[in-house]
Amino acid sequence: MMTNTTSDHTVRNFREVLFWPVQMMPLAGARNAQPHWELLAQGGKDNPWRRLEDRFQADGLDFDERHYKEFVTFLPYVQRFIYGETRSRMSDNASDLPGGSAIKIFRRCGVSALRLILREGEEPITLNVEHIELWFFDDISVAFLKVELSATDLPFTWVCDLLYRFGRAYPTGWDENGHGKHNVHRAEWLSADGAVLAVSDSDNHKKFLSYTRERRSPGISEHWDFLLRPLVLDPSKETGILRYRQIEYHRMPLMAFLAVDNPRGIDRENWLHLGLVATLPPDEALPTYDPDVAEFESRYCYDRFWTDTETGPNTRFLCTGRAFLVVGDAHDDYFHDKARGILAQFRHQYVLLFLITHFHRASLLVFSNRIADAVHDLDIREPQSINRFRRRIYAGFEAFLRFTHRYWYHELSERSHVQSLYRLCSKHLSNDSLYQEVKEDLRDMSQYLDSNTQRQQSTTIVRLTVVTTFSMIGTVATGLLGMNLIAEADAPISTRLTYFLVTTLITALLMLLAILKSKQLSSVMDTLADDQKSLRTRLAGLGKAWQRNPPKP
Repeated sequence: MMTNTTSDHTVRNFREVLFWPVQMMPLAGARNAQPHWELLAQGGKDNPWRRLEDRFQADGLDFDERHYKEFVTFLPYVQRFIYGETRSRMSDNASDLPGGSAIKIFRRCGVSALRLILREGEEPITLNVEHIELWFFDDISVAFLKVELSATDLPFTWVCDLLYRFGRAYPTGWDENGHGKHNVHRAEWLSADGAVLAVSDSDNHKKFLSYTRERRSPGISEHWDFLLRPLVLDPSKETGILRYRQIEYHRMPLMAFLAVDNPRGIDRENWLHLGLVATLPPDEALPTYDPDVAEFESRYCYDRFWTDTETGPNTRFLCTGRAFLVVGDAHDDYFHDKARGILAQFRHQYVLLFLITHFHRASLLVFSNRIADAVHDLDIREPQSINRFRRRIYAGFEAFLRFTHRYWYHELSERSHVQSLYRLCSKHLSNDSLYQEVKEDLRDMSQYLDSNTQRQQSTTIVRLTVVTTFSMIGTVATGLLGMNLIAEADAPISTRLTYFLVTTLITALLMLLAILKSKQLSSVMDTLADDQKSLRTRLAGLGKAWQRNPPKP
């Protein structure tokens, strides 16, 4: 643990918000047009998830000023994405009809608190669970698990350790005592009456080893698996309403709000540990020559509201893409005001800002995974595999176009500080380069399919041309001799029918033979047309048309 000047600091007001993006996998037999959120809504009475029809009234409160400020922060097209839009009836009794939002939110009930033991031998600390939600999006097979926690009067060093250790889907390894590395020692979800609902199992290394060995995929810790029920991990053999797959690695993106007694008293080392909390252990020495450390202030700090003076304001934003933290003065009433202050903005505007940037990244990674899966399943020797590959790529391209025109944008707000934080977060997540990479991959796949289709059409045209050319011999001959080669006009109908069937059969066989040998005949035609060769050599190529391999021109 850190043992410097900030060890005596106390975090008077603490909030943490975790966002875990997962890729939704539809169940076999489910209708393709049915959205994932509809399947979850049909979960039955035992389903702990309940749909929030109106996000503004999710807590049973009326629409108030903090909701209004959240709404007007964003540009109109972002408002339509988050909140939907209103349509009016064109009639004398016109009334506004709420339009559907692109975001569908489900809230989990039954979990009221989280009890944590960060390290073996430490005392447990209990945090309040504000909300546990699942966010779904139209047209995109992505969902976000959102967990919001709160507490008061926590030691600064304990908060740093909590931010680093909590929010990991599975352990990355185990220490000599068999405990999961970088994880909390024990995490327990509690009900309103204090009953334990689920316990972490990061020290159960046999479970994780066997799961990965059998399914070539990391398992999920028990306490996170419990939260998502009845959703189940895709590689598992369990049945559930929906199946999900991990998109990125085990570390969940996090946001944190810290109101401390004296933020000016936090030294640079602790600012570094706090800002790089997603990757750097709090008790590990700082890599002095690492660019992230040497250029920390210019890369990751947004100090528009940081004056480092007694008069203030002294609010500092730290953003590394994976983590978004707001640190300010606990004695500043505006900083921790839930209705109009920075805390209200953190829970509303900044949460949506952070969500949108990670939604962009998760969606692009899902598109990339779909391309990789389609290429992996492609077998160019099987026509059905090629057709299936073509359908998947075209469907992915159409979905990417809808994503681009509906969700992808660079301008989020006209407010400069919101826009600056949005750009900073998106930059550290490399969303623009990832977008270009996915776009180029889809374009390459589309060009491959177009060229393959053109090649097939060219081959078909060449073969039809060859068949037509060799059919001209019989056409000209019969046209010159007349159609009455066999004078059976007065013969019985059975005789004429026999001649007709025999002629049709012979013609069909000759046509079929010409088609079967069209490739060789095409090569023969190229040989005959080659004036660089002697006439004898070119005529000799006629006999090679019936060989297994076509002659080389």
